[in-house]
Amino acid sequence: MLKYKTFVKKTRSGGILKVVREHYLRDDIWCGSEVCVECKDETPVLEKDPCMESNLCTFPHYLIPDTNVVLHQIDVLEDRLIRNVIILQTVLQEVRHRSAPVYKRIKDAIHTKEKNFYTFTNEHHRETFIEREPGESANDRNDRAIRVAVQWYSKHIPDSANIKVVLLTNDRLNKEKAEQAGLIAYKCEEYIKSLIANPELIDQLALTSDDKNEITSSKILFPEHLPLSQIQAGIKSGKYIQGTFRANRDNYLEGNVFVQGEGDESTEILLQGLQQLNRAVHQDVVAVELLPRKDWVAPSAVVLQDDGPKAEDDEQEEEEEKKLQMKQVAQQALKPTGRVVGIIKRNWRPYCGMLSVSLIKQATRHLFTPADRRIPKIRIETRRADSLAGQRIMVAIDGWPKNSRYPNGHFMKSLGSAGDRETETEVLLLEHDVPHLPFSQNVLSFLPKMPWTITDDVMKNRVDLRHLCVCSVDPPGCTDIDDALHCRDLENGNLEVGVHIADVSHFIRPGNALDQEAANRGTTVYLCGMRIDMVPELLSSNLCSLRSDVERLAFSCIWEMNHNAEILNTRFTKSVINSKASLTYAEAQMRIDDTSMNDDITKSLRGLNKLAKILKAGRIEKGALTLSSPEVRFHMDSETHDPIDLQTKQLMETNSMVEEFMLLANISVAQKIYDEFSECALLRKHPSPPSSNYDILHKAAKAKNLVIHTESAKELADSLNDAEIDGFPYFNTLLRILTTRCMMQAVYFCSGLDSDFRHYGLATPIYTHFTSPIRRYSDIIVHRLLAVAIGADSTYPTLMDKHKQAALCNNLNYRHKMAQYAQRSSVAFHTQLFFKNRGILNEEGFILFVRKNAIIILIPKFGLEGTVFFENKNKPSPKMVFNEEIPTLTVEGHTFNMFDCVRVTISLDASNIQHQKIRMALLEPVIPGVSVPPPDSEPEAKKMKLDR
Repeated sequence: MLKYKTFVKKTRSGGILKVVREHYLRDDIWCGSEVCVECKDETPVLEKDPCMESNLCTFPHYLIPDTNVVLHQIDVLEDRLIRNVIILQTVLQEVRHRSAPVYKRIKDAIHTKEKNFYTFTNEHHRETFIEREPGESANDRNDRAIRVAVQWYSKHIPDSANIKVVLLTNDRLNKEKAEQAGLIAYKCEEYIKSLIANPELIDQLALTSDDKNEITSSKILFPEHLPLSQIQAGIKSGKYIQGTFRANRDNYLEGNVFVQGEGDESTEILLQGLQQLNRAVHQDVVAVELLPRKDWVAPSAVVLQDDGPKAEDDEQEEEEEKKLQMKQVAQQALKPTGRVVGIIKRNWRPYCGMLSVSLIKQATRHLFTPADRRIPKIRIETRRADSLAGQRIMVAIDGWPKNSRYPNGHFMKSLGSAGDRETETEVLLLEHDVPHLPFSQNVLSFLPKMPWTITDDVMKNRVDLRHLCVCSVDPPGCTDIDDALHCRDLENGNLEVGVHIADVSHFIRPGNALDQEAANRGTTVYLCGMRIDMVPELLSSNLCSLRSDVERLAFSCIWEMNHNAEILNTRFTKSVINSKASLTYAEAQMRIDDTSMNDDITKSLRGLNKLAKILKAGRIEKGALTLSSPEVRFHMDSETHDPIDLQTKQLMETNSMVEEFMLLANISVAQKIYDEFSECALLRKHPSPPSSNYDILHKAAKAKNLVIHTESAKELADSLNDAEIDGFPYFNTLLRILTTRCMMQAVYFCSGLDSDFRHYGLATPIYTHFTSPIRRYSDIIVHRLLAVAIGADSTYPTLMDKHKQAALCNNLNYRHKMAQYAQRSSVAFHTQLFFKNRGILNEEGFILFVRKNAIIILIPKFGLEGTVFFENKNKPSPKMVFNEEIPTLTVEGHTFNMFDCVRVTISLDASNIQHQKIRMALLEPVIPGVSVPPPDSEPEAKKMKLDR
């Protein structure tokens, strides 16, 4: 049966377009039940004996939730107890339009066989399709469509089966109309509370608007949020500004709203205090009203201490707010300040953290403290607080009423015991949104069948380079080897240098499930003792990995150079190689240094190393920056996997050698793909920092009677090279570490939507990523572009679509940023494990930053940063004077400057199990009443097996 659906829509030019669509109605859409004799469904999903024990529904039954139940109670629907659920097409379509994450979760539940979730296409069934009536809203029409489908099921299922159909809805009017029609309908909450098998499922119920009123006070604590229509009018008139709220990591009472301007331009509006924040949560899109200039304030220099979870800490928050308000600051330090007047879009996610159990006996309402300090505490209702104490749990926010100090939420699930390595790793992956579930069977189905061989067909568009003396140089234990190199003499007296990169794009074809998964993951994430691959292990550690003594497919960038490292010719080709050695940096360095070794591999390495030094000198001459960042490496116990040694990474000449040729390959490929595809080349840029970013660097240098020029990258590089202090060899490293903190984030972008390509740090006009396709999806796209450019592969539509490329770049930038944060969290956690059984250590460090109430110390031996606080709640605060201009902090007459050498004690503070941290206390200089006495002799570290 054919129907026609007619609607009108507005075009971009402002015209009205009438759209008529054909809508087919069918009789052969099955109900999906095993008990049905009418439908000819060979694979029914709904069981003939659906048993969910309920005090309300004492009979066998199927459930049909409406749209709002699916949207708001997805945590409950995902529980293993909830089975035999009919998801209507009407509901699925609405959910898809309103929430992509919930849509994915309900689709996953439908595809989970043991859940017995069935999708009924009611909008195309002759007996359940309904037309929208004149004057009827779309929402009312959909509610009626759901009731019609429930009624159809009630009549369709044979009476002999004794199976009823239950509608779950929290809409009072919808429920009343269903009951008037003789249907069984319950509110989701009353149905879940009636379940006998799992009474704890009540904890996972999201709060409805009625529930929210029950647990809030009558006192209005926050200003009312403006309605969206008023916000939009205000933004249009310029009264309000739209931006993304980002809370401060060090101070939860402060944050900034980032307002995106033209191109890369953006401005920040400071928010300070609970009233100005007005219930905004980190990453929410908000509307802000700018305050008059007389009310502008400066960012706080106060670092708030986290003293552990408390059941209620209103007084403490008020005390912290007073600290913010009391400060006197210079006029030039004031920042544009505003207040939140409304929320445009909530960007809440599930949060990991721990329960702060209420002090009231048998209470069901408790505060949840998120692991992310930028997120406020959340009030939840649970009946199993005792069993959840000490556990890491996940909680979702349901709403934040104006008369509640905290947002309301509900318990989702427990992740395990706090402090447990597996639990903490799961937490940091979830908190940083790292996709880490095992690859699905659908994804794995696109892997090549084993045993895999290189066929004649594969060789057609490839150059055979198996005869070349190619080798790889990587960190120890590396199995995902992306790159290999060679260098050989040519008959004309010049040198041939090749960079050979794993040809991952041969195995991952555009648009299939494997490609989509890799694009979503964006990058391989390296944690301490763990790697979360972007592509399945068969590719990452086997077929794509350029291991020695096996034939592998590669994408080669080959230069002809003279002995001054000047490029005379460049060619790109798909190839087949056979690596002659897989070396570590140390092994390659040993070969170069050992004069008795003169084999082909060693000669190749020496040639590469010689050229790399010339290339690096040339880059530095052009203004490339050599920055510094303290990186650490853990040695793990081979049995317990606990860290037993912690060292800063030592870089060798071979590290620089490999880096130079990877940079050269990336620059060469960037120029090639841009020349061929000026509108859709995927490139990488590093914006030059705004001059204000260098303020702290100028102040630090000035305090040591030095001047750092930052007008250009070249001047900055030269200034850093000249910045030396006699008798203080580590000073230059500290200065470079500080300079790194001033830099902007490098980002991927599409060439057709940007005009500034320059990479500031590398001092190159164009750059991309080509050399790591096993671990970066950006490189796979670049490989595809290069392959099309040289005629080695065919193109496809989205590759040439600059808007699709830009959307992909946004996801890659996000994934890379989250991977970096996850890696830092993993290092922090393993650093805590390292110090756990070491008592109190005594180490030398340097002051990196001076704050109003603390100094931040870097310990070079461990590459570790920590904070020395000068305020202690258990004793009177010392006299402190903070000078923001220099900056200095004077404590009881002693002045601390940036880069001063101090001696501190280091220990693990485990008093707050959720936020265990490295605690530092001042030993030297000795300040009476402030510094601590030296610790007893350090405990001898246990001798354990090293897993190097």
